[in-house]
Order: sequence, then structure tokens, then C-alpha cells
Amino acid sequence: MTTATASSPKIKGGGFLIEDLAPHEIFTAEDLSEEHLAIAHTTDEFWAKEVEPNLEAIRQQKPGVALAVLRKAAELGLTAISIPEQFGGMEMDLPSLLIVTEHLARDASYGGWHSSHTGIGTLPVLFFGNEQQKQKYLPKLATVEMLAAYALTEPLAGSDSLAARTRADLSPDGKHYILNGQKMWITNGGAADLFTVFAKVGGEKFTAFLVERNFPGVSSGAEEHKMGIKGSSTTAVYFDNVPVPVENLLGEIGRGHIIAFNILNLGRMKLGSAVVGKAKQLLSICIKYARERKAFGSSIAQFGAIQHKLAEMAIRTYATESAAWRIGGLIQSQLEGFSWDQSDASQTMLKAVEEYAAECSMIKVYASEMLDYVVDEGVQIHGGYGYHQDYEVERAYRDSRVNRIFEGTNEINRLLIPGMLLKRAARGQLDLLPAAQAILTDPVTADDGDEEIRLVRNAKKIALATIAIALQKYKAELEKQQEVLMNIADIIMEAFAMESSLLRSRKLSANAHGTNAADMTAVYLRDAMARVEVSARNVIGTCATGQALGEAMAILQRFAKYDPVDASGLRRKIAGRLLDAERYVI
Repeated sequence: MTTATASSPKIKGGGFLIEDLAPHEIFTAEDLSEEHLAIAHTTDEFWAKEVEPNLEAIRQQKPGVALAVLRKAAELGLTAISIPEQFGGMEMDLPSLLIVTEHLARDASYGGWHSSHTGIGTLPVLFFGNEQQKQKYLPKLATVEMLAAYALTEPLAGSDSLAARTRADLSPDGKHYILNGQKMWITNGGAADLFTVFAKVGGEKFTAFLVERNFPGVSSGAEEHKMGIKGSSTTAVYFDNVPVPVENLLGEIGRGHIIAFNILNLGRMKLGSAVVGKAKQLLSICIKYARERKAFGSSIAQFGAIQHKLAEMAIRTYATESAAWRIGGLIQSQLEGFSWDQSDASQTMLKAVEEYAAECSMIKVYASEMLDYVVDEGVQIHGGYGYHQDYEVERAYRDSRVNRIFEGTNEINRLLIPGMLLKRAARGQLDLLPAAQAILTDPVTADDGDEEIRLVRNAKKIALATIAIALQKYKAELEKQQEVLMNIADIIMEAFAMESSLLRSRKLSANAHGTNAADMTAVYLRDAMARVEVSARNVIGTCATGQALGEAMAILQRFAKYDPVDASGLRRKIAGRLLDAERYVI
């Protein structure tokens, strides 16, 4: 089993808000082993030999092409990274999975087929299937003899998945559940052989089932006409009196939400890695175009406005990449000594992911919005050509948009971030509330002379202060104040990305590397703090009046204060290094 060569200490989920770490205590992309890098190389070769030559056919949905390419991936083990060896899989670690995810993200259409099959399609069986179900399905999923899909969303049950109307009733002879209902927006829906379907037993108990396409009464609708990811299969799936053998019930009756939410956590984490891969590719495309495109007698890459865009695209990619690998390292740190031979292996893996459910939501939101920024600026750099379908940035612009809807909308995930942390605090799993209250009663600003460390610490203090201020105002009713919670979520995400960026930069500099990372961090920390201050003002303005307002603003002004750097000069240096390398570099 491939394992990470470095891991984070066992810090609790959300613990970053109340604990400070040293650079060597986080996992970064630079900690990947030689074996991990070999996996990346294999994935890149597969892309060049098998995916790229078939991209046009995949994008046009020519029958069988995407599935044939996916089965080529299976021959290399790329569809079985997480599956145990006893079921025909590669049994590799989490960083291995994230590497493959990142390196196959260069096209969202093929990426949709691959990621949905290996992720939300296969993982329900891996984590929640009994031994008989695993023996029956995992070997076929590993080789893509069976293509998998995840059927949760319904016409009237999108973000509110528990409002599903699909129904399962036990047959009179007790041998089958009779399934009736409709699912929509199902990725791989037009070709999948195995669906994880969520339905309510007796119309009440939310439960998961493994449903094969060849069961009578299963059918798919026509391919949807989408804004982007046009080469992926997205259809409705219908269930008309489908007899599902009782042995195909997945997990426990009435516990389908446990499966749904845990699988979504993993999907959110993987989406972060995929987005980073696409952002890197698009940045390379834009750098090449900027070098070649002439205007006013010189390459547009020489213009400050273009260099600003390239540098900012890289800065946001760097911050997201740093946060994504840190989260992967946090989860991996919970799996020391893990083996699929253990009797409780699935539960151990799920607990590791669930511990950092808030962080998974954070990277999903942060990464999807980062890519939207990158593709938008990519179109702008290309000018009129960026609006033309012959150019990659036009497709990337359309493909990117769905990431803010996938795996739970960004609005839902923003609400989950503070909500999950407050629930952990209420259960005694995180000492969040005493730390938050302490910021209001004793808002001391420690100054060790390191401005960048101070910025990170103060961003975390602002997050804690806004939590305390919001709780003082709304108490148990805070969960209903969506605008306040979303602003708090933005502060928490920025604080995590700030710390991740700085710690990675310092880790690189300790080894005499990362000049670009240091400059990107310097710019990013100040810009992020400015965004933190705006979000905090929104919270304070909603939650405080009179004397309390003045006191809260005094605390914010103390923590949000910073001296600017020559951001324009640093961005020019960053852009210069990107242009010299013709790609994303740190």
C-alpha cells in the first residue's frame, strides 16, 4: 500500500482556529514520495496516449468512447486506487487518489466519467457494503466491467436531500423492495450499470440501495443539454416498480443520510484537487497565449495589467493547492497503521474523513470559486478569442460553473462550515467557545515581530470573535441567520487558506526553495485580510448596536490592521517567473 511520507499531527477538525502549527507539521505537495510522483507520471502518460486523442469524440458524446477510455484507465489501475487488493484494487493511500484526481482534471467531460465512477459511484460499496456486496461488486467496479453512478438528487429534492420522494416498499414475500421514483442530474446516468439509489422505506425511512440497470423497471432519460461538461453523461433515472433484492439494501434502514453525507464529504475533498489541476493547466494555456499575442508592438505578456492577472491566478491557485494538500494530510494523519484487513477498516476510514468534514466543505467552496476566477481572467486575457469555441478557455469557463453546485451548493456548504464546528463544540469535541469568548474579554494582540505570522493569527482571532459576537446576539437561533453564518464561513476559509499558504511557504524556504511561493504568500495574506475585515464588518453590523458595536469594531480594527507591501512589484516578479517557466511554479 502506498503511504504518505509525511503527515500532519492529529489535530482535531476545526482545531486550526485555536492551535498554531509549525511549517513541518502540515502536509504539502512537496511531501509526496517518489512512488506518488510515479503515479502522477503514469496518469500523465495515460492522459497523453488515451484521453487526449479521444477528447473530441468524448465531448461530442460519441457512443462508447468515454467508457472505452475509462476501461483503458482500469488496465493501469487508475480506477481502483482506493479499492483493497483482495477485491482487485490497488489499495493505495489518500494522496495517491488525490494525485490521480488532479492529473485527470484537464478535461471536465472525461473527468466527470472517471471521478464519478471511482468516487461517489464506487465508494458507497467500499465503505458501507457488507462482505457479500463487496465481493459481488467491487471487482467489477475496479475493472469497469460495471460503471457506477450515485442517484441522490430529485426534481423536488436538491440541496434538501432528505425530502426525497423516491419510495421503497417491502414485497409481500419479503424478498424484494419495490422501488418507485425519479432521480435527476445523475452523472454517468446514461451508461451506468450500478446505481446507489436513495429512497424512503415505507415513505419515511431514508435508505440506500444498490440497484443494477438490468433490474426490471430501471430506465434512463435523454442526455441533458448542459451549459458545460457536455461530454459527460447526465440524465434522469426512473424506477418503475423495480424489484430490488433485500440483500441489495446498503447499510441500515433509515440510515441512508449517513451514507449520503459521508460520500459527499469525500467528493468535496476530491473536487478541491480536481480544481487545482484544472487551474494549473489553464494558467499554462494563458501564459503561452500572453507570450504569443502581440498588441501595440509587443507581447501582451509585457503589460502590467496582464501580468497582474497571471500573478493573481497563480496566487489563488497556490493558496488553494496549499489548503487542499493540508486537508489530505490531516485525514491521512488519522490513518496511521490503517489496513483494509482490519475488521473495522471502513469505519476507521469514514471517521477520519468525518473528523474534517468542515474542512472538506471549506476546500469545496474555496476551490470552486478560485477556478471561476481563473477561468474568467483566462477569457479576459484571450480577449475576443476567449469567447470562441475553438479556444480551451471558452470551454473551461462553461465547465467551471457547475463546481459551485456539485457536491452540495456553495451556499449549503457555507452554512455547514460554522454549523459543523459549533456542533463539535457543543459535543465537547472542540474547545471553540471558550477560545471565542476569550477574544472578546481579553483581545490581546501578541507581536513577535513576524508580520505574516501575526496576520494569520489575527485572521483566526477575527473568526473566533465573530463567532462569539453572533452567538451573543442569536444564541440557539444563530443557525437560522444564514447571512451571518456565510460571512463567518468566509472568514474561517480565508484564515485556513492564509495559514496553509504561509506554513507551506516557510517549509519551502527552510529548504532554500519557494521564492515564488514566498512572494505569492506576501500578497495573498494582505488581500485575504482585507476580505476578512469586510466579512467581519458584515457580521458585526448585523449583530451589534450601540456600545457593543463600538467595542466590536475596536477589536476588529486592532486585529485587521496591517501594513501594505508593494503588491504590484511582487506580482510583476511572480508573473516574470511564470512566463520564464511557461507554467505554474512555486
